Amino acid sequence: MDAAELAELGRQAEQAGLNATSPPQESRIEGWLIRLSPGQAKRARCINALEPGSLPVEELLARCARSFHAAGLPLVVRITPFTQPPELDALLAAKGWPAYDAAEVLVRPRLDDVMGWPLPRGQVLHAVDALDFARQMGELKGSSALEVQSQAERQSQSPVPYQGFWLRRNTIRGWELLACGQIAREGDWVGLYDIYTPAPFRGQGHARSLCLALLQQACAQGARRAYLQVGEANAPALALYRGLGFQQAYRYHFRSPPQDLR
Repeated sequence: MDAAELAELGRQAEQAGLNATSPPQESRIEGWLIRLSPGQAKRARCINALEPGSLPVEELLARCARSFHAAGLPLVVRITPFTQPPELDALLAAKGWPAYDAAEVLVRPRLDDVMGWPLPRGQVLHAVDALDFARQMGELKGSSALEVQSQAERQSQSPVPYQGFWLRRNTIRGWELLACGQIAREGDWVGLYDIYTPAPFRGQGHARSLCLALLQQACAQGARRAYLQVGEANAPALALYRGLGFQQAYRYHFRSPPQDLR
């Protein structure tokens, strides 16, 4: 795949990701998409500067800041290769806004080759609804009740339907949760979200088995390519996804004024 093809896949993955992470608390200010979910995911509580707008950047930032602070949220700007105006990152850096939480967006250009990979013996994939998934993830990650409620609300009301799954194994002690994750499919694209392995089962290949099973589910439903987002510092996850055939399409990071860093 050449650079132009990868760039186009990245553009499509960015749009699919924006659609899938849309919270109910969303509006636009002069072409800037602002999201005000009280949950943990920064993608659902940040500014996505999609268009340059007709106002000066300082005025746009001031308007956005009022909305974020009225909602009791820190001001967060997400910076991608698609950010408008293109110099916004440099302008925020010059203001002393630190960059943090860099992440990579990875894409898998085809899915037909994942079919036919069976789960290891004794493992079963169980579908769960958004609330059950949010509760389980909240328990595993130690999330607050508000964060659990916000995730369940955002994903149950998303314009792109989420499907949650648990990878489990039946033992003499009962069911063990080996890994969990979600897919959000829109047309030809599917996003993998919230891939998580409980600490006692890490390093045993369960996340790989889960991802293959999720990609098979999506492929059977009509998806032809996949994307996911992973923290740039998460070396084990990056190695896993690259081993599954994903490749980097682009990276993004966040910036906030120093007083809003949390």
